[in-house]
Amino acid sequence: MLDLRLEAQAGQPLVEQIVTGLRGQIDDRVLRSGHRLPPIRRFAEHYGVSRFTVVEAYERLVALGYVQSRRGSGFYVAQRAPTVPAANHAPLSDRAVDVAWMLRRALDAPPDQLRASDGHLPPTWLDDEALRRQIRAIARDEGARLTRYGQAQGWLPLREQLCVRLAEMDVAARPEQIVLTQGATQALDLVARYLVRPGDAVLVEDPGYYNFFGNLRLLGARLIGVPRGPNGPDVEAMEKLAAEHKPRLFFLQSALHNPTGGDLSPALAHRILQCAERHDFLIIEDDIYGDMQAQTSTRLATLDQLTRVIYVGGFSKTLSANLRVGFLAASPDLAQTIGDVKTLCVVSSSEFAERVVWGLLVEGQFRRYMERVRQRLEAARSGAQRMMERVGLELWGEPKGGMFLWARIPGVEDAAPLAEAAAKEGILIAPGHIFRPQMQASPFLRLNAAYASDKRLERFLAQALD
Repeated sequence: MLDLRLEAQAGQPLVEQIVTGLRGQIDDRVLRSGHRLPPIRRFAEHYGVSRFTVVEAYERLVALGYVQSRRGSGFYVAQRAPTVPAANHAPLSDRAVDVAWMLRRALDAPPDQLRASDGHLPPTWLDDEALRRQIRAIARDEGARLTRYGQAQGWLPLREQLCVRLAEMDVAARPEQIVLTQGATQALDLVARYLVRPGDAVLVEDPGYYNFFGNLRLLGARLIGVPRGPNGPDVEAMEKLAAEHKPRLFFLQSALHNPTGGDLSPALAHRILQCAERHDFLIIEDDIYGDMQAQTSTRLATLDQLTRVIYVGGFSKTLSANLRVGFLAASPDLAQTIGDVKTLCVVSSSEFAERVVWGLLVEGQFRRYMERVRQRLEAARSGAQRMMERVGLELWGEPKGGMFLWARIPGVEDAAPLAEAAAKEGILIAPGHIFRPQMQASPFLRLNAAYASDKRLERFLAQALD
């Protein structure tokens, strides 16, 4: 019989005591590969525990890869795979062309890392309790489909509610014009998959959203940068570039632009649509940060009414990155076709996650929550701007709201070395070159105002810029 010490009165459940004890003996090679564990009944009688406890412990060990279950024979110690040493990743300067580097660094960051350039709100700002209430309500709803595929274009009640939200921006849309996706990132990917072929020219803002730039490169697109000013893209430059390159698409963020935080002016919005009409290209309007805006600014979808504009939104930046609920709105024919592309690629999106978002929207919780977020962001931006003045960073334009601050390091041409030095200090800073279409050097960096009050960031910047 195995040499285990089980204590019924200990703080650790008996199942976990058995699992921990057996794992230790297997790791220490006391129990070797192929060794047969005691039968369930004999183990239970010897240690004075229930057979259910032993079954659960053995099953956990099977799930962890420590034990194999052989039908009609029992449980045996499994052959363990050899440990693979961790790969040594190249530093930032050697991986400059890899846009995914920044995403991996943010997603895999240890808990104590300061995500000074993160693209999300701090976890402590999010309304976890509201999410939990909605999840519990769905679990109690016997009519909720928790084990089946969702609808092809997404759960109809949420698409209907999104039509109401679009109407608040004076965008008239019907449910069949909306496709729900696994985050706004998937919405952008589906549009690009359908519309972009290798060699196609795509106009993008410079600077702009680096993740979609990487997606377009994977598809073989030619990225043509249009300079972005405080009020939107340089339309005169766009006219010349459109005439020369005959683009298939133009991708932009009209509200709370990432990374500059600026908004699109009405005058430029009209000229962009006129340029698209003259040169016959479609426009993707990414509005993922729009809910953080205190005062609504111009949207191309409002002026165009989804004729030439494909409008993209979502809730990963506001409600939960884990729910992965996004959407696109387009002309009826285009929405139907992109819905078919979605079905071919992923079958359907998560109806469970879509129900959670719908509940928060229709019960008014999301509106109240976003009012609190906007107030916190306003205070955070004021504090961040004062900090930047103290350390000597030069702010690019006045942000109209949201999280992002786009700042220049005086006297340098490339912020990448500063970002690399920050990483060594446990601080994640996004250098400006990753936001440029061709990864050109940039003296700018993006900061998230919600993290700028952390004294570690100010100390690092003060020392680095001294």
